[in-house]
Amino acid sequence: MAELLSRWQQPDAQGQTQHVTPENAGWGYVGFEAYQLKAGQILALPAVEEERCLVLVAGRATVDTPFIHFPQIGDRMSPFERRKPWAVYVTSGEPVKIHALTALELAVCSAPGKGTYATRLIAPQDIDAEARGKGHNQRYVHNILPEDKPADSLLVVEVYTNEGCSSSYPSHKHDVDNPPHESYLEETYYHRLNPPQGFCLQRVYTDDRSLDECMAVYDKDVVKVPRGYHPVATLAGYDSYYLNVMAGPVRKWMFTWEDDHAWINGSEYGTSRK
Repeated sequence: MAELLSRWQQPDAQGQTQHVTPENAGWGYVGFEAYQLKAGQILALPAVEEERCLVLVAGRATVDTPFIHFPQIGDRMSPFERRKPWAVYVTSGEPVKIHALTALELAVCSAPGKGTYATRLIAPQDIDAEARGKGHNQRYVHNILPEDKPADSLLVVEVYTNEGCSSSYPSHKHDVDNPPHESYLEETYYHRLNPPQGFCLQRVYTDDRSLDECMAVYDKDVVKVPRGYHPVATLAGYDSYYLNVMAGPVRKWMFTWEDDHAWINGSEYGTSRK
């Protein structure tokens, strides 16, 4: 199995800082790239078989394909503004060009595509937001490309977790292809920390502990989750943002809780607990 933690790298000539493929991750579905572009820089992505979701994590851009033009999109300069992002769904077989109008942090999420759905803009008003959890297990979610919105494979969501809280918790997994009880979904986490010198902790582990890794994750690192449970814990003073990409043979997010910690969902655990 490939290493689960991909450290941030200085931008290359194209501005790329992260490059996760099914080949280097040792799995079959999810791809993820991150770019840091300078104002005025143009990134040209060739046509590929995969469908892609471009997420403007921070900054403004104009996005073009041979068939459609999305001028001057994006209105948050940091993900920690907690405003909904702008994104573009790009169908398989279509090249795309991104012209950075400001400094731009761009995520490119990819998974197998069939060309079923046309390229489209995903504006903030198209994205649902929800608060989940209670006590010290609270997080706030932007559903960028959930299963009730059209795509062939991709599921994309961003999550905010305040200092001292956990998320992706109670521990849950989606590594068995057994609908309607559980679906097999590979997953990447693109982490941001505020202030940026901080770190959070993420553990990836299976019931039999054949996989059991706990990682200190820094700003702009990526964690790969091929299987198993994958909770995140923040530390005092540092808020967390992460962008999740999931894909598998069935485009459904169906998961099971780890029995030992499922009680956190119930009335036994409340906001007054110390």
